[in-house]
Amino acid sequence: MSKHMLNGYCLIIYGFLLLPILVVVGASFNAGAFLTFPPQGLSFRWYVVFFHNDVFWRAIRTSLWVAAVSTLISGVIGTMAAMFYVQHAGRWKESVRLAMLLPLLLPEVLTAISLLFFVYAIGIGTTTMAGMLIGHVLMTLPFVFINVSAAMEAYEPSWSLAARSLGAGPFTRFRRIMLPLIKPGVIGGCLFAFIISFDLFTISFMLKNVGTATLPIQIYDYLRTNFTPEAAAVSTLSIVMTVVVVVVSEKLIGLRIHRF
Repeated sequence: MSKHMLNGYCLIIYGFLLLPILVVVGASFNAGAFLTFPPQGLSFRWYVVFFHNDVFWRAIRTSLWVAAVSTLISGVIGTMAAMFYVQHAGRWKESVRLAMLLPLLLPEVLTAISLLFFVYAIGIGTTTMAGMLIGHVLMTLPFVFINVSAAMEAYEPSWSLAARSLGAGPFTRFRRIMLPLIKPGVIGGCLFAFIISFDLFTISFMLKNVGTATLPIQIYDYLRTNFTPEAAAVSTLSIVMTVVVVVVSEKLIGLRIHRF
C-alpha cells in the first residue's frame, strides 16, 4: 500500500469518527427553534440560554465532583494493583490482569444491574452518592491499571534494591524513585479515568440517588421533552472540556502514551 493511499485511508477513518462531533457543534449554533442540521442560520442564542440554565450547571458540577472523586480512588487502587501485578503476582499474573480488566469485557448494562442489586444488598441503596461512586470507580479502575502496568514494565527492581541498600524506607523508595518514573502512566490512567467517569451514562442512570443527575443523564432527560439546540450547546461544552483536559495535561505535565 502506497503512502498516499495510507494517508487517504487514515483521513477517511478520522472523518468518520469526527463527523458526528462536527454535526453536534454545528447544530449548537442553529438560529432555529429545533435541533436540526444543517443550521437554519447561525446564532449564539442557545449558548445564552444554556448559560442561564441552573439545572445544567448543577449537573455539570455533579459530574465534575463524581469524576474527580472516582479518579482519585481509582488512581490509588489502580496504581497499587499495577505494582502488585508487575512485581509480586507471579503465577497469578494473568488471573489478576483478567480480574482488573473484567469491567471492560462485560456489557455495561449488566454491570450496572449487578451493582444495583449489590448496593441494595449491603444497605446503601440509591439514597446517597456512594453507590454511583462505587460504579464509577469500578468502570475507571481498568484504565488506571492498564496505563500504570505499562509504565511499571519498564521499571527495574534493582533501582529499589539500590535505594534500600542506602537506607531508604519503602515509602521513600516509592515517593522518590518509583513514582517519578511511573508518573506518566499514573497521569495517563487518571486522565482516562476522569474522562470516562465524566461521560458515564448507564452506571450513573442506574445508581444515581433521587434528585441527583450527572450531565449525560440531564441531557437525556432534557431531550425526552425538548428538542432544541440547547442540548447541542451543552454537548459542545462537554466536548470542549474534554479536549482542554487532554491538551493541558499533555502540554503541562508531559503526558506520554505507553503500550500495554
